[in-house]
Amino acid sequence: MLKLYNTLTRKKEVFKPIEKGKAGIYSCGPTVYWYQHIGNLRSYLFSDSLRRILAYNGFKVKHVMNVTDVGHLTSDSDTGEDKMELAAKKEGKKAGEIANFYFEVFKKDIGKLNIISPWKFPKATEHIKEQIELVKKLERKKYTYETFDGIYFDSSKFKNYGKLAKLNLKGLKAGKRVSIRDKKNKTDFALWKFSAKPGEREQEWNSPWGIGFPGWHLECSAMSMKYLGNRFDIHTGGEDHIPIHHTNEIAQSEAVTGKKFVNYWLHGAFLMHKEKKVSKSKGGLYTISELEKLGYPALSFRYLCLLTNYRKSLNFSLENLDSAKNAYIRLKRRVADIRKQRHKGNDLTNQYSKMFLDAVNDDMNLSKAVDVLWKVVDDFDFEPRKKIKLLERFDEVLGLGVKDMKEEHVKVPAEVRKLIRAREQARRNKMWVEADILRQRVREKGFILEDTEEGVKVRKL
Repeated sequence: MLKLYNTLTRKKEVFKPIEKGKAGIYSCGPTVYWYQHIGNLRSYLFSDSLRRILAYNGFKVKHVMNVTDVGHLTSDSDTGEDKMELAAKKEGKKAGEIANFYFEVFKKDIGKLNIISPWKFPKATEHIKEQIELVKKLERKKYTYETFDGIYFDSSKFKNYGKLAKLNLKGLKAGKRVSIRDKKNKTDFALWKFSAKPGEREQEWNSPWGIGFPGWHLECSAMSMKYLGNRFDIHTGGEDHIPIHHTNEIAQSEAVTGKKFVNYWLHGAFLMHKEKKVSKSKGGLYTISELEKLGYPALSFRYLCLLTNYRKSLNFSLENLDSAKNAYIRLKRRVADIRKQRHKGNDLTNQYSKMFLDAVNDDMNLSKAVDVLWKVVDDFDFEPRKKIKLLERFDEVLGLGVKDMKEEHVKVPAEVRKLIRAREQARRNKMWVEADILRQRVREKGFILEDTEEGVKVRKL
């Protein structure tokens, strides 16, 4: 049975879908005002792994990930500038152009990471009508009030507000969690923001309350309920979403329907660098394209993320990415070698399949699943063709591209071939020191030599 850690209950629970054999997932997606750094991308790798594990268990998955292209302000206390409008001013472009450009970059990045695209990628700007309707319903149920700058949700009227984050509402201080300003309560939040001067913003719409734009939290409730229903199975996001964004989603959604919004809340931990959270506000760390320029394939970052549970912080460094890259390269070579093997062996499929399933179903224990993968790779008694078939089956969860792992045909420059021949001559003459020097010179040219029973194999570094 698949067990997942539910933030709402703070314990592992057996996954029981609302509809037998099906699973609905909503993931908080990118705010498309800039490039997504690898800290953001770790979160999307986590939701992708969840989706893959559900499918591995036989569930038909419907996955929705929003695209925030309006309403996300620079402060969680509903103040500051809209990140999209601010980016448009900085780059001298329209907000729509900014959103489209960075969304396309995002899609390319997740493609490089072998992340399966969601069933739907709804944009906030394309669902203004649904968001206005949601506010109107909340208004009819007496959950809203108006201030000088917008329509707000009255959190004091919602029973158990803050249950997801287990907030101590009396202990919250204005100015730390939120700013009071014209609010009734510290935890109240904007549903609809008024434009300070109509026409001043590029992105603004008419509404029953005046010209303005939706609050950030509103889009996720409106779009998730449109595509997955008023109640669905799983909601994912980063752990920073727990105290505010997801807490507010629950409040406004359950206030409208009077029913439980989501059954399982799953949150990924931060990517850290030198013990500090990686964030765009602090300049980020690396994008996938930047890592590629440094010589790290995107899937080596995916491999690195598989080695730490999604609920644990992952301390990033180029040194640990080096280790992941080398392990991933070794995996590709081993798989390529297994494809050529023809010796007889045993069918150990059932034995290893159970070990793998037990690992992934224990709250997505992917590091243990990778250990099982390597056990299969190293087991010489396992019949090669059945072994490859099982490795490809495991990869439906791990997403490392096992089907594409085949022997590389390396084009070796003439100068490198000359060094290799010189080394072979030195080895025949038992000039071992000279042979080692020549091997190192080949390495400096970007190639690795491997001495095998069949002769010398040349691989790219």
